[in-house]
Amino acid sequence: MTGSSLENFRGKSVLVTGACGTVGAELVGQLVDSPAERIVCLDNNETELFFLVEQYRGRGNVTGHLADIRDREVLKLRMRNVDVVLHAAALKHVGLCEDSPTQAVQTNILGTQNVIDAALENGVERVIFTSSDKAVNPTNVMGTSKLMGERLMTAAAETHGNGTTVFASTRFGNVLGSRGSVVPLFRRQIEAGGPVTLTDRLMTRFIMTLSEAAALVLESVWLARGGEVMVTKMPVARIEDIAEVMRDSLAEGRGVEITEIGAKPGEKMYEELMNEEEVRRTFEYGDFFVVLSAFADRASGEYAYLKNSTPPERPYNSGVETPMTRGEVAEYFRRRSIV
Repeated sequence: MTGSSLENFRGKSVLVTGACGTVGAELVGQLVDSPAERIVCLDNNETELFFLVEQYRGRGNVTGHLADIRDREVLKLRMRNVDVVLHAAALKHVGLCEDSPTQAVQTNILGTQNVIDAALENGVERVIFTSSDKAVNPTNVMGTSKLMGERLMTAAAETHGNGTTVFASTRFGNVLGSRGSVVPLFRRQIEAGGPVTLTDRLMTRFIMTLSEAAALVLESVWLARGGEVMVTKMPVARIEDIAEVMRDSLAEGRGVEITEIGAKPGEKMYEELMNEEEVRRTFEYGDFFVVLSAFADRASGEYAYLKNSTPPERPYNSGVETPMTRGEVAEYFRRRSIV
């Protein structure tokens, strides 16, 4: 993240929901290095929250509070005097959400509306929702709930656009090393002697590192004008190549087998970060594709930063983008110390 983007947090009070999750904890870590005045960490995981607060106790500006985003009243309490909210709390595992859809609705949809309501009541300056590629043409409960989260943010921006709060979303693909990614799973399987289980050898994914994902979320805070979905540009890799690269790096000469087990319920063969319908209201801007709300008036001047931006030629889909070669994947992992 650029120093100028971090400088925008000077004197600000920033609240992170899901602060103990992989992305949330990285956001907190990068905010600690910013000139933010106060960093408020919310999570419903008591043990992880305790250790997170202990990690930054010496900084003096990090506080942690037990809270579930299903509880609107506690959100209203903790958002007092907060300037920026980074909403990263969510249920993220496709299979578990498929098995327990009402839980995904309670957290990912109703919880997001609670965040919006609490932010409005407290006059929060900016709210950024961290979404997922699975929100695009969703085929599973988790993706559908994330799409609803995006739409709730856009609706809040449209309904309260003349108020004080800017609502927007960021959308990115597979964050390498996060709890929802294949990297920790493959690592455990390799350490155990295998086999490494692939759902399908032809499956492709957009990939980025945790630090890159968090930095782009923090940058989008100050780019957003209201209602946008910021789609981060990412390289594409085949899942099979990721497995092969990790095995070559971690197996230490052991004959770890890679087996194909078939796609899981609701799982896609490819990732989509922008669909056909969104192309006509999307504009390329730096490291982002910016998807405007279907109700947005680009001519109004509100989105002046997109004045010289160009629309993409096609949807952003890992199935049609050129994937990295296996050697490029290995170099990508090496340079980012993933393996």
